[in-house]
Amino acid sequence: MTCLVARTGYTGEDGFEIFVPHEQTAPLWRELMERGKSFDVKPIGLGARDTLRTEMKYSLYGQEIDDNTTPYEAGLGWAVKADAKDFIGREKMLARKAAGIQQKLVGFKMREKGIARHDYKVLSIDNKELGRVTSGTVSPTLNENIGIAYVLADFAQPGQEICIDIRGRLVKAQVVETPFVQTALTKKKQK
Repeated sequence: MTCLVARTGYTGEDGFEIFVPHEQTAPLWRELMERGKSFDVKPIGLGARDTLRTEMKYSLYGQEIDDNTTPYEAGLGWAVKADAKDFIGREKMLARKAAGIQQKLVGFKMREKGIARHDYKVLSIDNKELGRVTSGTVSPTLNENIGIAYVLADFAQPGQEICIDIRGRLVKAQVVETPFVQTALTKKKQK
């Protein structure tokens, strides 16, 4: 069987992605499940992937990043080599950076009962609109409700109290340092 194995670590876990031609997918899956029984391997779906990447504050296109956000707002400026060469959107991106970053992508933990979901409004304690939630979930690792949101830059510091509008009810939350969960991969990067 011909396959390509990658180790992008997209979920933040110390694992692998396996790419095979379509017709080899089902046989490979059955083989992995059979051989994995002794290791208690269990199948998971996109919901688990989304929860794991949220715990790491990894951006997903269409959620945290899109055509309307810059890498600088998303905390991904380290990945952009704007001086290396020209590319589509470069001038617009650099102009927005030069004008000052107005919003920042932050992680937050809920301080009251409630789960923040995509596109819920983020407000200040005094009801000023600050931004929007991009992703929210229950962290199985922390057993806490967490989320990622764009907020006005002045409200992006860890410790900042915010509120999430959950179906008309303002629920308290707090901006926190991320990633939410430390893994073998984040510990390696910190060395």
